[in-house]
Amino acid sequence: MKKTLLVVLIIAMAMGTVFAQGTKEDASVKGEKQIVILGKSMGNGFFDACFKGSEEAAKELGGIKTTYMAPPQATAEGQIEIIETLIAQRVSGIAISANDADALIPVAKKAMAAGIKVISFDSGINAGGRIVDLLPSNAELIGRQQIQLAAELTGYTGEIAVLSASAQATNQNLWIEWMKKEITDAKYSKMKLVEVVYGDDAPDKSYREAVSLMKKYPKLQAIICPTTVGLLATAQAVKDAGKVGVVEVTGLGLPSEMKGYILDDTCRQMALWNPIDLGYTSTYILNALIDGTTKAAVGDVIPAGRMKSVTVVDNGLIYMSTPYVFNKGNIEQYAAIF
Repeated sequence: MKKTLLVVLIIAMAMGTVFAQGTKEDASVKGEKQIVILGKSMGNGFFDACFKGSEEAAKELGGIKTTYMAPPQATAEGQIEIIETLIAQRVSGIAISANDADALIPVAKKAMAAGIKVISFDSGINAGGRIVDLLPSNAELIGRQQIQLAAELTGYTGEIAVLSASAQATNQNLWIEWMKKEITDAKYSKMKLVEVVYGDDAPDKSYREAVSLMKKYPKLQAIICPTTVGLLATAQAVKDAGKVGVVEVTGLGLPSEMKGYILDDTCRQMALWNPIDLGYTSTYILNALIDGTTKAAVGDVIPAGRMKSVTVVDNGLIYMSTPYVFNKGNIEQYAAIF
């Protein structure tokens, strides 16, 4: 019995070796680099959009075959299984939006040991499990942009307020600190940040806080909501109050949720990370790593096509750019995606 099992095991190992060698040859057909965008789950419009960006970059760069893969459900186990398959196939690079920052580290290390370039994007793998982690933006860019959007809407004048998530939200508080720094610039001398309130990312509380702000400050000209929940609730509050065009609404919002409010001018512009740009930039980074034109050391500047370039900072982090601005000209296109 033991002898039979040993024979079976030897045959299985031999077959596995043949499979790995065969796929390695397949991967090098026409000298193409084989890269994979690994999303969190299938049927997710956000990652479909990421792949569109990857296809755009691959076409610009040439010599790249990009493929989208994801598990049926958003699990680390599903992603691990896919990565194991990609190791056997000897692909050139993988860009992963991780379902678990730590659970993917061992298999990602295995992939890198096999010569595969592994990066994470959107939802990172912790250090040790990737070469770099591409984040959509950083606190300074997000915070400063929020004031810039409000200033454009109000003509750089008048009272503005901020309706945030919770008072304990680290990211929100960092963004607000940068808003406060941005508004001290001389070009905003006719604008005043009158108050910061918190809706705790609860639709009903956010709505009430927006109503309260409009009552407390009759001359209020804009409310900034750096939270998708707060922005949606505030837009409805302003509409219900009959103050469309009187109190401007802007912030960070999902196109699918905010489409109607943008089309009826309740929220004339807002921002959020663009998944197409994430996939596009990830592909440029993988290409540079595969070609060996960067080792992703701190300070390395990596060309990124229409996104210009990205720079590697501490811990292998890369911040892409300011969030993408949505308005009447593009909202319908993106609302269909996410």
